[in-house]
Amino acid sequence: MYFKLLSLELKHFLRNPQFGVNLVMKLLMAFTYFWIGAMFVGMAFGLYFIAKEEGGQDPLRIFSKYFLYYAVLDLVVRYFLQQMPTQNIKPFLAQNISKKQLVNYTVLRIFLHFFNWGYLLFMLPFCALLIFHGGYSVPGVLMFLLGIMAVFYFNNFLNILLNKKNAVLFSVAALVIGLGALDYYGFVPFSSYSEALFYSFYEIPGAFLITVVLAAVVSYLCYRAILGNFYLDKGLELEKAEGKTEDIKYLQRFGTTGTFINNDIRLLKRSKAAKVTLYMSIAFLFYGLLFFNDMYQSDFMKLFAAIFVTGGFMMMFGQRVPAWDSSYYPLMMTQQVPYKKFLMAKWSLIILSIFIGMILSTAYLYFGWETYLTILGAGLYNLGVNSYLTLLAGAYNKQAIDLNSTAKSFGGGKNSFNMKVLLIAIPQMVLPMAVFATVKYFIGMYAAVAALGLLGAAGFMLRNYIFDFIVNVYKTQKYSTLEAFKKEN
Repeated sequence: MYFKLLSLELKHFLRNPQFGVNLVMKLLMAFTYFWIGAMFVGMAFGLYFIAKEEGGQDPLRIFSKYFLYYAVLDLVVRYFLQQMPTQNIKPFLAQNISKKQLVNYTVLRIFLHFFNWGYLLFMLPFCALLIFHGGYSVPGVLMFLLGIMAVFYFNNFLNILLNKKNAVLFSVAALVIGLGALDYYGFVPFSSYSEALFYSFYEIPGAFLITVVLAAVVSYLCYRAILGNFYLDKGLELEKAEGKTEDIKYLQRFGTTGTFINNDIRLLKRSKAAKVTLYMSIAFLFYGLLFFNDMYQSDFMKLFAAIFVTGGFMMMFGQRVPAWDSSYYPLMMTQQVPYKKFLMAKWSLIILSIFIGMILSTAYLYFGWETYLTILGAGLYNLGVNSYLTLLAGAYNKQAIDLNSTAKSFGGGKNSFNMKVLLIAIPQMVLPMAVFATVKYFIGMYAAVAALGLLGAAGFMLRNYIFDFIVNVYKTQKYSTLEAFKKEN
């Protein structure tokens, strides 16, 4: 039966009308998994030899010391990225297949997900080095391996139980970050507790059963939760909640544009998918911490990071402009909706987010004046050029977003890339990087920032012409967008 279900899912993929786009996305995902896998293998060798040869320390103790922090980070990442595979299975509930078989198949797929077995690409070479190079005992390392992998499976099933429980997740994450800070400043030796706990998996026979039993208990609870909620019409149930109206009266002075902005603010406050976009936009403010260090000295890469630092919301929100309204888009199109004011409202929010990003990123002055000038140049380019390009890319995004979905990805659980969107990304990313790096190399930093500023200023001056062009594109794509949204809904 399980092979039969698998073959049906394969047919669904092959016969899907969007087979080409899905195939490209699968290839991109395969490339990403390969890249992550290669990184895991490299990190295993790096951790082992740096700890042993460079630091003269026990690599197993180093791993154990910080693993608790990584486990919490893994849980947070899973919460936002890992998808539940139940939606593809639900249509089978109308067939003569028992619900338990479908739930067993779902749990089996969860077990085989890359998020779980992918960690073996780190753990297996790391354990092999411990045994064959470090002389650690084979039974001890195997117990350690089982205990650590059980932690990942514990996270996996806990993530499913935490679905929709943002407050719990963020409370736990904030608590661990707080404890980590106390550990860093020497008030509480939290990493020592982590080291004692996870090193005991190797040192004390049977200690690894702690996480194995915990993972088994949580997986059983998860199985019962899925079985109890696995109904075809579960999504039709309405959650009872007290309704309340919100209106920002200040925006009324901007007429129709202000009304659209008001609606978008309500969307960001109420929709789970939009909230995740907002959270991720805030997270992008810290993106520069990964790049503004000694590892990335090229102007090319620094500007790449700076575009995301100031344009996180622009990238996450702007490219899905009509998709955010997909559930009532057909109704909107039956009205006399002024397209230009509709898009102007979205653009105003994007511009505001870029300004806020530029102000908040002054903290990067810590890395030097040139770093902040790079961010400033990227912000100016985002204001005058990229803000329009993201709206333009949105016209070709035909992937609807279910605002009430429990899916936890940035776009409501669906990918929204296609070839036209990828082509628009070239002037968004590659052009400013090339201009900035070239001008800086030949003339200097101030000239490079001025060059991006001039491009941004030109975009502002041509605003009316650009908006007319974008509105025409939206009108051209109107009927194909409506058709796509109707299919999705």
